[in-house]
Amino acid sequence: MTAPVRRAAAPAPLLHEGDLPPARHYIDGAFLDAQHEQFTDVVDPCTEEVIARIPEGGAADVDRAVRAALAAQERWARLVPADRSALLHRIAGRLADHADVVVRLEMANTGKPLAVARDDVDGTIDTFRFMAGALRATTSMAAGEYATDHLSVILREPLGVVGVVTPWNYPLMMAAWKLAPALAAGNSVVIKPSEQTPLTTLKFAELVGDLLPAGVVNVVTGLGPTVGHRLAEHPDIAMVALTGSVGSGRAVARTAADTLKRVHLELGGKAPVVVFEDADLKAAASALRTAGYWNSGQECGAGCRVLVHASVADRFVEHLVREVGEIVVGDPRAGEDVEMGSLVSKAHYDRVLAHLDKAVAGGARAVVGGGALDGPGWFVAPTVLTDVSEGAEIAREEVFGPVVTVETFTDEDEAVRRANDVPFGLAASVWTESGRRGHSVAARLDFGTVWVNAHLTLANEVPWGGFKGSGYGRDLSLYALDDYARTKHVMHHHGR
Repeated sequence: MTAPVRRAAAPAPLLHEGDLPPARHYIDGAFLDAQHEQFTDVVDPCTEEVIARIPEGGAADVDRAVRAALAAQERWARLVPADRSALLHRIAGRLADHADVVVRLEMANTGKPLAVARDDVDGTIDTFRFMAGALRATTSMAAGEYATDHLSVILREPLGVVGVVTPWNYPLMMAAWKLAPALAAGNSVVIKPSEQTPLTTLKFAELVGDLLPAGVVNVVTGLGPTVGHRLAEHPDIAMVALTGSVGSGRAVARTAADTLKRVHLELGGKAPVVVFEDADLKAAASALRTAGYWNSGQECGAGCRVLVHASVADRFVEHLVREVGEIVVGDPRAGEDVEMGSLVSKAHYDRVLAHLDKAVAGGARAVVGGGALDGPGWFVAPTVLTDVSEGAEIAREEVFGPVVTVETFTDEDEAVRRANDVPFGLAASVWTESGRRGHSVAARLDFGTVWVNAHLTLANEVPWGGFKGSGYGRDLSLYALDDYARTKHVMHHHGR
């Protein structure tokens, strides 16, 4: 069962004159021409049309941005929390005032439907608002006399210049998850957006640049092996924060080790959805309609691997097939009821289809979807695979597409063992009507976030980050502020 791609009969353009940001680096408060002549085409993945050409920066561009960030950081750090907070609130307000154009840019650059792009921008705004408040309410160990005649005071200081590398799946929101706490803690930033989806990060710089001192936020576009590598190796960068693939995380961590800089990594996931025999099967299937296919499954916390008790597996699959079969797939111009758009690029489209072909060849069965949808555009049908054997590659590797696999188990210990038997540890969920079982199983799952009777519900007040191959460090919440600050102990001898 597959549905055709919905397309608007007479599609209005998503972008209008003046919507695109300058196709240049943003350094020291100004858009500057690149020092090289290489460019990357930015493509609308729903139409395969080129919408912009972005410069591929080099080490010299990074060095120029770091110099600007270093010059600006001390002044920025000296601002009292109330002043930094006010500026972050103004950033949130400026984004809210221009939300329409930012949403349309995100749709055009990523293929997201309106609901997903709007949620991204709303989440970005709220991230800045949360951090604007949080930086005024940080807590620490109480000052006190812990050694005779010596008063200890604990200070929280910024790190300095933070290098940020962001992914293509949530271009603006992942930038905000790094920028907001880094700025709140008093750091300056040099950010490299994905070369595939740089438009909203550049638009962010265009929209809010006048609100910040020059050099506090800098954007250098380009490729990971050049711009990302230079950020990771630069001796004047105190920390690199990356959201991306496991391979990218390894490369950054290796390079950063030479200068012993701090590294913050939010990497891949393969979230198990453990459905026990007493679960509300209809609710679980309904939740997966969103949790498994939001952003076309290009989501590191997606509920992509169902482990369901064998006694209720057939009933659960019936509910899931019905839900997934109703998903409206289409070009974002086709209407507000479109739930799922395209994949981000031809290369990723080919990768997801290769995963599906290999899984079916290995014995899995597509009960919904299973392949590509009609083009133009890089659309893959929302897919449910059953008859997936334990240890199958499709159930262990991150597909990062609209694919949910279904396996069965027979007892709780087996379910926990198999849920944990993946190289990732970002997110998981447990579905049961037993409060005791929900607490017990959640405690045994080796994942940074575990939902009980929910999946993919996020809030700025709570941390997001993983274990094992999913990296380390936390986005969102007060814990993110901890990651972007250092602790200093000052001890005063006051004996007389």
